[in-house]
Amino acid sequence: MNNEPPELDRGAGVVLVVDDVPDNLALLHDALDEGGYTVLVATSGEQALTRAAQADIVLLDAVMPGMDGFEVARRLRADPRTAATPIVFMTGLTESEHLVAAFAAGVNDYVTKPVRTSEVLARMAAHLHSARTQRQARNALDAFGHASVVLRPRDGRLVWQTALARRLLAEFFIGTDAPGADGLAPAPMRAWLAEKPALGATFSVTQGARRLSFVLHQTLSEDEWLLVLREQSDAATIAALGPAFGLTARESQVLYWVLQGKTNRDIGDILGTSPRTVTKHLEHVFEKLGVETRTAAAVLVVKRLGPMAGAMGG
Repeated sequence: MNNEPPELDRGAGVVLVVDDVPDNLALLHDALDEGGYTVLVATSGEQALTRAAQADIVLLDAVMPGMDGFEVARRLRADPRTAATPIVFMTGLTESEHLVAAFAAGVNDYVTKPVRTSEVLARMAAHLHSARTQRQARNALDAFGHASVVLRPRDGRLVWQTALARRLLAEFFIGTDAPGADGLAPAPMRAWLAEKPALGATFSVTQGARRLSFVLHQTLSEDEWLLVLREQSDAATIAALGPAFGLTARESQVLYWVLQGKTNRDIGDILGTSPRTVTKHLEHVFEKLGVETRTAAAVLVVKRLGPMAGAMGG
């Protein structure tokens, strides 16, 4: 039996409205339906958590019996499927401490009750546009092999991550190092962030013959940093060098081990050949790259293959 939810007509967007008062649900449902939205409803926090993954945006009541809107928001932010879904609070609580608590829980915006449907529609449109732009950017990054995450350096919490990044983090970090159910980045990532790395800094983790490298690519704000991830292995990197620089398979191997800081004698031992043969291959490599030194070759590789190539040496 297929337990997957049916495919929804996205229309202008899919909205989950969470409120325990039927009259409020009816008012919002009718207004959103007329606006071209597909509307899902939930009358409790528990229902909201089971349905939110289908939604493009969540309209969330703050005060409900049982699980309130603050806890729902925290759980949605901790779930990778809904971590980037916009949340608009609907609340009659207008004291500053309540609003601070709402934003701390992860909501994007709020409207006061009794809600004005025109205001709700306007705010939703703005947040949906922003969310779609971010989703397109994440998809584009994945398409080019640039798995990416945005996180908060002050507490190590993941703000959003591309699908490829989510898969790589799950594969490389397991057990006590795994991403937390509360939305925290893996422990080694948080330890690296605590060192306050500079823009462009890299670190890597290994799993057998596989290596996952990270580069601090951009600071989106003081409280949000963008990391680009790339999985690397010796074989994959060697394979990439050939077409990038017009090298033979053996020349690619020699260049790769040069980038690892190996001497000609070391490379000969690795490849099962003599240091003299390695020297000949390296002369051909330098000629094809138009450089004269190992350092110049490394710089050229980084420029051609991007900043992640700088992590080849681990």
